[in-house]
Amino acid sequence: MVYDWFNRTSVPNGEEAPSPPTPEVGEAAAEAKDETTAEATEEDPLEWARQAYARLKAQKAQAQAQAQAQVQVPSAQDTSEQERAAEPDSPPDPDSPVAPPSPLPAPSAPLALLEQAAAQRQERLQELESRASRVEEPAPVPPVRTAETAETVQDSQEPQLGDFDDTFTWSAEVLAAQGREVDQVSLEEIDWLGRLRRGLEKTRQGFVTSLLETLGDDPLTPEVVDDLEALLLRADAGVQATDQVMEALRRRLNEEVVDPGEGIRFLKEQLRGLLEQPIQASGVELLAPERGRLNIWLMVGVNGVGKTTTLGKLANLAVRSGYSALVAAADTFRAAAVQQVAVWAERSDVPVISNPSANADPAAVVFDAIGAARSKGVDLLLVDTAGRLQTKHNLMEELQKIRRIVDRLAPEARVESLLVLDASQGQNGLKQAMAFAKAADLTGVVITKLDGTARGGVALAVASEAGLPIRFIGAGEGIRDLRPFNSFEFVEALLAGR
Repeated sequence: MVYDWFNRTSVPNGEEAPSPPTPEVGEAAAEAKDETTAEATEEDPLEWARQAYARLKAQKAQAQAQAQAQVQVPSAQDTSEQERAAEPDSPPDPDSPVAPPSPLPAPSAPLALLEQAAAQRQERLQELESRASRVEEPAPVPPVRTAETAETVQDSQEPQLGDFDDTFTWSAEVLAAQGREVDQVSLEEIDWLGRLRRGLEKTRQGFVTSLLETLGDDPLTPEVVDDLEALLLRADAGVQATDQVMEALRRRLNEEVVDPGEGIRFLKEQLRGLLEQPIQASGVELLAPERGRLNIWLMVGVNGVGKTTTLGKLANLAVRSGYSALVAAADTFRAAAVQQVAVWAERSDVPVISNPSANADPAAVVFDAIGAARSKGVDLLLVDTAGRLQTKHNLMEELQKIRRIVDRLAPEARVESLLVLDASQGQNGLKQAMAFAKAADLTGVVITKLDGTARGGVALAVASEAGLPIRFIGAGEGIRDLRPFNSFEFVEALLAGR
């Protein structure tokens, strides 16, 4: 089984993910399913999480048993071969002619006394040398497990089922709130939600702690709403997004008394609405490669935001989801950029098209990559471009040249231009999005480095002011710390604990 992260479904190897239901049928089924799951979760959410944990634990035990059985099968075959080899030969046929016995070799002459003594001394000397080598050989020193080494080892392994702790129960509740049944909870999603929650820790500490102090236990007042407005601005949510949320909250206060719990729920709804608006306007709920058709994703952005790293993670995500991928190393200006792309691609066993010459034409690399992708029937072509400032018009024109090459050589391809933003840049990232949207014909945004900043609210500013859908988010440095964006999960992780 392969877990298709783009469509959030598990499919057998070589098969396509099931197509989403039609809007009418899908909405009716989702509503009925949400009602059933919501009732079960509200009755006892902890019991629901226990059932999900028990099911995942049983799946893990079954997988281990199957792995052990596969290991034991060859050993059983080896044992049977050894038994057959040890069986005595069949008795001779009395009618068959008997070969005459071969003459016994003549007994060798006994060794001389001096020769026997020399042989014994040689054996004794060899024994002493072997003992000395064993004593002098130093014991192997275990490698020092630094944080980087531990992260690399943990990153190379498959998702592991941890303890039944607060992180698991929170992740299970988030999935249940989205209408998932107990038998639909996957270990991959539990693992990612835990990573997302840890990645938004810095933003959550500054935002939620102040939010709890501001709300208190009394009903919301205009003064509390003003303080909440300051918190959103401090988290780099942007003026437009903050005004929209505060206006809706003030209208609600004028209609009825709002207690803190209801205020948090209303705030979550408003934040999700802001993030979902550009996604719904694009007509594409989840950005995924379309099978049977060439998909070309251009990675653009300024220097140092993590374009190459994001491209490597997307390649790994595509391979893990059952898609074939190809990487075009079109960043020909930065030193060692091609080598960095090659390292990331090697980790996911994805081929790379590059030009080893210095200062090669990026458009020529894209030209070769499109030809290779067509000949190999690749599902997804990922293009790494050089970092450029939005104020450098000549570099922006070069980006437009690459786009013209793509449109001319592959008019039938589905092209996506994804802007990679560093969340730690805050409002400066919003300015980048506005400038690149005009020059690069952007279709989406990838927000990275959410784990290293308290400005996670920039996602709200990008969605509301730039009007760009957020397609992927990165919440860590590991190769599995990048996943498709889900507004519900993002807001829940942002306000975890409330």
